Amino acid sequence: MTDKKKLNPLWEKGESAAVDYLSAHGYSILHRNWRYIHLEIDIIAQKDNFIIIAEVKTRKSEFCADPTITVTKGKQRLLIKAAQAFLTLNNIQIETRFDVITVIFSNDDTPLIEHIKDAFYPTL
Repeated sequence: MTDKKKLNPLWEKGESAAVDYLSAHGYSILHRNWRYIHLEIDIIAQKDNFIIIAEVKTRKSEFCADPTITVTKGKQRLLIKAAQAFLTLNNIQIETRFDVITVIFSNDDTPLIEHIKDAFYPTL
């Protein structure tokens, strides 16, 4: 886990909620906060012969900006690069999907989770 995440327990709580959600929906969690050099993947999971690279975006209220807009082209490039490293280092040759999971905590601390499958595609 990055030092930045240690300073913000909301991120940890959001990632835990995302892991619980994925597990409840039949995904096998392979890694959390997988790091390679300066790159990081929030969640790496597997389901139905797919490796899922999941970026988790957490917010405290519905009234803030849509969390998915923070997965910029630059962030996508970093995730793609990290995924390539993970697949190469682990000699994995199955199809990979990039998902975004948004977790918005309501005032009573209930997480509202949206799972966006195939949120973006790697480009050359």
